[in-house]
Amino acid sequence: MSKPLSPVTLIASGDLRESANQVCWPAQQAMEEALTAAIASHGWEVHRAHAYDDSRKHGFIASQREGIDVFKTIDPAAPLIVAEAVWQYSHHVLAGLMTHHGPILTVANWSGEWPGLVGLLNLNGSLTKAGVSYDSLWSKTFSDAAFRDALGGWLRGEGIQHDLSHVRPFQAGTANAEAFSVGNAVAETLLHDKAIMGVFDEGCMGMFNAIIPDALLNPLGVFKERLSQSALYYETKQVPDAEAQAVRDWLDQQGMRFHTGAVHATDLTDAQILDQCRMYIAALRIADDFGCDTIGIQYQQGLKDLLPASDLVEGMLNDSCRPPVRSRDGKRTLHEGRPLPHFNEVDECAGLDGLLTCRVQEALGQPVENTLHDLRWSDQDASGTVDDEVWVLEISGAVPASHFANGWADAEGFRQPAMYFPAGGSTIRGISKPGEVVWSRVYVEENRLKMDLGRATSVDLPRAETERRWNATTPQWPIMHAVLHGVSRDQMMARHKANHIQVVYANSAAEADTAMQAKAVAAVALGMEVAICGV
Repeated sequence: MSKPLSPVTLIASGDLRESANQVCWPAQQAMEEALTAAIASHGWEVHRAHAYDDSRKHGFIASQREGIDVFKTIDPAAPLIVAEAVWQYSHHVLAGLMTHHGPILTVANWSGEWPGLVGLLNLNGSLTKAGVSYDSLWSKTFSDAAFRDALGGWLRGEGIQHDLSHVRPFQAGTANAEAFSVGNAVAETLLHDKAIMGVFDEGCMGMFNAIIPDALLNPLGVFKERLSQSALYYETKQVPDAEAQAVRDWLDQQGMRFHTGAVHATDLTDAQILDQCRMYIAALRIADDFGCDTIGIQYQQGLKDLLPASDLVEGMLNDSCRPPVRSRDGKRTLHEGRPLPHFNEVDECAGLDGLLTCRVQEALGQPVENTLHDLRWSDQDASGTVDDEVWVLEISGAVPASHFANGWADAEGFRQPAMYFPAGGSTIRGISKPGEVVWSRVYVEENRLKMDLGRATSVDLPRAETERRWNATTPQWPIMHAVLHGVSRDQMMARHKANHIQVVYANSAAEADTAMQAKAVAAVALGMEVAICGV
């Protein structure tokens, strides 16, 4: 008689939007089949804790309530795998994972399509913040030796040890004189003058890792102004047609090209763009009303059925070169000649990072425009232009046009994908220019704020290679081809505690090194634990 296989429990967290769950299910199914075969090769069988639903046409956990109910049926001591081939809402499963006593393994497929890698990084960051122990793996085929060996060790009860030799604690005394002076001055000003972070409804798409507790944020001199997206909707609808049209005219005159059509459900329409122009004006005026130094719009579940996507708005806000907006009394131009830093999807960690970045860059005389991206996917350059692994950094459209070689003249507007954005809206699509970049991430671990920083180069690839990468991810969105300095693909995945990564340009490699050091000094002076990755 053959020995019975040992059981391992598998779950899959999905989107809250059923349209996305249905479209993405085939990729999840294919990933689970490959993963199940890999698990079986080690003498284990997979018990899927929740079944495919014929009526919903997918097999994801699609809400927090559903996740809690599924975990009631799971042995709390069982080995548990969270398998992800899609973007997922971490709070669907976080409640159950926080009280699970058995070993936890998060697994993603190495693909830019939906993308499971981004979902995995968000879940890992959320588990890190929650203090939950977990291991993590990723693979393109689930048949490679490295994956199978690590999986086998985990099934035998061994922890997975990734190479983190690229990480070193930052000591402020190692910074050059300019970085040390600027970083400390930025921190001192923030602590003395304080800053307000405007939050248009806290929390977005289950991103527990993106919420900074007030008790950790306030000692840095930063305080939240909790704003409502209902107020943003109301203010948007009060903006006169003429003011909205003036914003659209400015974009047209700068050379931005909108790809429009007549069908609201499938095309980018002029009416959608005008509503985005209204939201841009409304956001600036509300921020002015409350004296906000940075703002974040949740958009997704709050406004998705009422207004077009906020990404065009966010990209304009993040740029120094943008349509002018007058104050309510008409006496001032709001934030004239400078960004109102916006943190996409109300990622407060990115908001704090973006605020610090703007101030450090301004003090150093460097470009201030910065943005978050999804750490989407990486691959070797198929064109052979560069030898390095090249990351696709991509976000849903909130990139400042100053990141493109010719600014707004290189920006295109495409309709947001309907399965995510039912009310449409324009992206700001473009290719980030070649140049020297500082990347960073603020995150919460062990109930304290931490920051990782590193250096990258945004590289220029042939158009055909860019199109290949766009088609492997989301072709409507802006893209940066990033080569990370001194950090391998697997090292980045093993260390990074978020789906998002912050990027800003500097005028030269030496100036980028100084900017990285200055931001690190500022973070240390504010009480964060800082690490340099690679370089």
